[in-house]
Amino acid sequence: MFKNYTMNEKIPQEVLEAFTSYSPDLPDHSAGKIKIEVAGGGLINHSYKVSCEFVPDFFLQQINKYVFEHPEHVQENYITIWQYAEFEFTGLRLPSPRYYNKLATLFADKKGNYWRAFEFIAGARMLTIAEKPRQAKATAIAFATFTSAFADFNVHLLKTVIPDFHNLSFRFNQFEKALKGELYERMVKGLPLIEEMKQRERYKHFYEIIIESGEFPQRVMHHDAKIANVLFSIKTGKVICLVDFDTVMPGYYFSDLGDMIRSMSCSHDENSTDFDNLHIRKDFYEAIITGYLKVMIGQFTESEKKYIHYAGLLMIYMQALRFLTDYLNGDIYYRVNYPEQNFDRAKNQLLLLKSLEDFLKNEYKFSV
Repeated sequence: MFKNYTMNEKIPQEVLEAFTSYSPDLPDHSAGKIKIEVAGGGLINHSYKVSCEFVPDFFLQQINKYVFEHPEHVQENYITIWQYAEFEFTGLRLPSPRYYNKLATLFADKKGNYWRAFEFIAGARMLTIAEKPRQAKATAIAFATFTSAFADFNVHLLKTVIPDFHNLSFRFNQFEKALKGELYERMVKGLPLIEEMKQRERYKHFYEIIIESGEFPQRVMHHDAKIANVLFSIKTGKVICLVDFDTVMPGYYFSDLGDMIRSMSCSHDENSTDFDNLHIRKDFYEAIITGYLKVMIGQFTESEKKYIHYAGLLMIYMQALRFLTDYLNGDIYYRVNYPEQNFDRAKNQLLLLKSLEDFLKNEYKFSV
């Protein structure tokens, strides 16, 4: 989880001074010796554990301003949900923000980079994959509990930090624009996948029904619902809290649930090329659904309950579109380790989608 800090990833001294010199009880008190470790796992922001001799350890993060055009909105959203969780008796734990003076939590350094800090939660560990169905169920319960805690919250108080992030109509339009590109060799190779995507345009139409219908209300969604964003107690194995709230925004019922189905019920991750053995794992799928509904069943509308199994279909289809679109555009968004990786990722997600379609027809008699 942590590795030694190197000078190649130097944190500006002004940032360290800001967050280590202030403590509400001992303002302007020296932190003493400081140790910095790089927190691995994140793909967007740079994160570090900062251990201090005289003040509590904390988690330091540089917000990626190229992904988030308005870092101040990211932090404003977090402070808004943290305050609500703290003061509205939700029972929900969120890591406390660390202040660098009495009021400020977002620090801009001289180069225009943005930094923030949180309490460091000791005795916790992160899992990269769900190894057992009970871990998948605990993760589903955790994300459902997060959304449930904000049932009475005005979602419109939150800023949209990444416009159209889970907008399937927007992703499909990007896909159609990519079909007009000039990378003809990629277009030819992608034709079988392109046709499969077009044949499933019905998912885009269903998404449009969701956003136009009052039966699918907007809720507070995490928008990055994966097990790696859950802290588990090392001692008990139970969930402590969620982390990484950068993409918290108003969203629809399928976002978090669908992403958990996509990332935890599959036999292989999205980078696997073991296509013959890629499938939906029944026990994991059912663990995710039952865990999520255990919390949300009383808050879901009848339409959300009726179309609960569309959650995974929509998110897997959307991700397949995004990988294929990026392949057709020449790999301009997703980082690749070899030239055909986005093609392989798109194929992986399409096969997973087909597996889920077959699984739902056979196990739930759910027509898609």
